[in-house]
Amino acid sequence: MRTSRWIRSLVIAVVMLGASAASFAQIGISIRIGPPALPVYEQPLCPGDGYIWTPGYWAYGPDGYFWVPGTWVLAPEPGYLWTPGYWAWGPGGFFVFHEGYWGLHVGFYGGINYGFGYFGNGYEGGRWDGGRFYYNRTVNNINVTNIHNVYNTTIINNNTTINRVSYNGGDGGVHAVASPLEEQAAREHHLAPVGAQTQHFEAARGNPQLRFSANQGKPPIAATARPAEFNHEAVPAKAPGASYSEGRGGNNVPRPPVPAEARDVQPHANMPRPSTGNAKLDQKYQQQQDKLIAKQNQQHQQLQAKQEADHQRMQQKNYNDAQRQQVEQRHQQQTMRMETQHAQQQEHMASHQQGGRR
Repeated sequence: MRTSRWIRSLVIAVVMLGASAASFAQIGISIRIGPPALPVYEQPLCPGDGYIWTPGYWAYGPDGYFWVPGTWVLAPEPGYLWTPGYWAWGPGGFFVFHEGYWGLHVGFYGGINYGFGYFGNGYEGGRWDGGRFYYNRTVNNINVTNIHNVYNTTIINNNTTINRVSYNGGDGGVHAVASPLEEQAAREHHLAPVGAQTQHFEAARGNPQLRFSANQGKPPIAATARPAEFNHEAVPAKAPGASYSEGRGGNNVPRPPVPAEARDVQPHANMPRPSTGNAKLDQKYQQQQDKLIAKQNQQHQQLQAKQEADHQRMQQKNYNDAQRQQVEQRHQQQTMRMETQHAQQQEHMASHQQGGRR
């Protein structure tokens, strides 16, 4: 059981590449390459009573990171609030994604400043009262002609700079821990994302324009009034939060701890030693694990050599900035695909060995 849980914490594709129902599975996903900074965008007009703002975020798919636009979603039940998902730097050198959920209280979301009421702790965008949701106009885009249940509360921001960092922990991440109230909220009854959110996620995953490799952190659809409505009323990003190349010497600019090149990804370490209570079976499983790790590290070295050859070719032929950017994007995609494949292989082996010990 220990081996299966450990490998599952490293899985990418089982969650993000599977069926739509798996898009919001309780088990998070992990990846070695950090998510981009949060883009700058405006909130679309709230479409009506009972809609709760769910902020946009970077998700991960077969072509790398892609933007899931912020959108207004009808609460599943009166009294329920949305706790956004978030990325966090986890043990073993991986970024782990923690899924969002609906609950009576807002839980911990990594201290990430998503804006529009989600400033890193709790939710300042509104409150439930008598079965109706009241909107704070100071942080929400509300048409008071159509929505009368509003109030105004000024939010004091103690930060002197706007932080667009999209992950918790690690090098350059937000260093926040859950408060006792947030820990209590995590133990309360939760509801999974509603069907409209799943549809919204799938529409984002299937839109090539929302991939980071295509928009470089400035998605053309940054937010929508309703889930999956990627029409002319959708709000584009005003600017990217920061680029992957920034932050190497500046302040308050996020930088992924692991660059998107095979040469900068650490070789795979050995998997946890099998412990079935059967020495002969453990030896067999250990040999299988060693063989897989050796094969994966060989593939890692081959990809690194191929990318190094590309760098040499760029220097010899004096590529321009556009050509260099294309090569770097291709390297990022190659590296992410390799990590995805390797995580799948380790999960498959762990599942097989788990079944074999019964």
